[in-house]
Amino acid sequence: MRSHYLTTVLSAALYFASGSLGLNIIINNDDGFATVNIREFYKSLKAAGHNAWIVAPVENQSGRGGTLSFTDQARLTSAGQYDSVPKGAPSFGHDPNDDHIWYYNGTPSACTLFALDYVVPQKWNGAKPDLLVSGPNFGSNAGPYLYTLSGTMGATYTAIERSIPAIAFSADDSQTRGYKEIVSSTKSGAPDPATVIAQLATNLVNQLARYNNGQQLLPDGYGISVNLPRITSLDDQTCLSPNYTQTRMTGGAAVSKAVFDEKKGIFHSENTVPEKGANTCINGDCSLPSESTVIPKCQTAVTLFTIDYDAPTSNQSVPQQSRLIAPLVALANENLKSMPGGGTNENRSASNTASSAQLASSAAPSATVTQTQKSGAEESRGTMNPFALLVLAIGLVVLL
Repeated sequence: MRSHYLTTVLSAALYFASGSLGLNIIINNDDGFATVNIREFYKSLKAAGHNAWIVAPVENQSGRGGTLSFTDQARLTSAGQYDSVPKGAPSFGHDPNDDHIWYYNGTPSACTLFALDYVVPQKWNGAKPDLLVSGPNFGSNAGPYLYTLSGTMGATYTAIERSIPAIAFSADDSQTRGYKEIVSSTKSGAPDPATVIAQLATNLVNQLARYNNGQQLLPDGYGISVNLPRITSLDDQTCLSPNYTQTRMTGGAAVSKAVFDEKKGIFHSENTVPEKGANTCINGDCSLPSESTVIPKCQTAVTLFTIDYDAPTSNQSVPQQSRLIAPLVALANENLKSMPGGGTNENRSASNTASSAQLASSAAPSATVTQTQKSGAEESRGTMNPFALLVLAIGLVVLL
């Protein structure tokens, strides 16, 4: 299992290096720059041939949403997360052993701006970012409520607001750990969950990289939110290579309510799932499954979103871009066959994988590519919008 995994990583590195398809990528998060998820993601993206740079908070900044907060102190008043940076060190800087790993003492949104307005112009020698990825977060960020609350999402939509394509990655039921706490030997024989999560996230990034052909990766104002299920490699092989499924945010999503503790005299929050409210589907394709319903089934939820918050007019139809993500999801699923644990999930069925011919036409009804999505993709090919080249390239590669 482990040798197969390493072979996959090395093959990806050689493929991208030889094809000059690597992207310039900023990696941010809200859990902190010294956590295991972001460091494994960094290593995975670099192994795939991308020019990746971590620019993330020096401390845990979870739950800060899009709050913009820059430090008013030139030096740290306390040691950085996991003693990664000593007290009294500058409020921003890089790892002494790797000048591609940067920290800043601010919120995730502030770190995105620090990356775009300081690190990139000062350190990238004129190069521009192709993509910002945020996470993978420790814990799911499914639903509209967590979209607004999550610092992982805040880092993402801050980049999109600055015309940088961005993807947020979150992993359900994962435990916050420092990067030195990686588990080298698991009961399942597969890598540490952080390593598996990083490879699954990199797989999706790679599919975008393969077909960008110098074009912008996503249309202006659009981003992708990816929520992975709990990866079980520490204990067993139940969920190691979850299928990617195109989803929507609304439906079965939790929000918070205030609960009063009479003994302590204080309030705390608890989850509640409203029937309407945050689960009212207004935009997009309401026939898609929700993030909250597919994640417990060992599926990776892939949701296209936009930062245009205006209410739709009565004559607006389902955005074609949301249907065009279906071929990307299908190809990412096809690539799972060569990744560790491919086909081992207990709930995987034949309907979750598509043949090459089906990928070319997006014609097969399944849990990941529906007939509704197929129709939207076919209509969009005639409009040549920013995703049309991706759809056509996938078809050509499959046919060849």
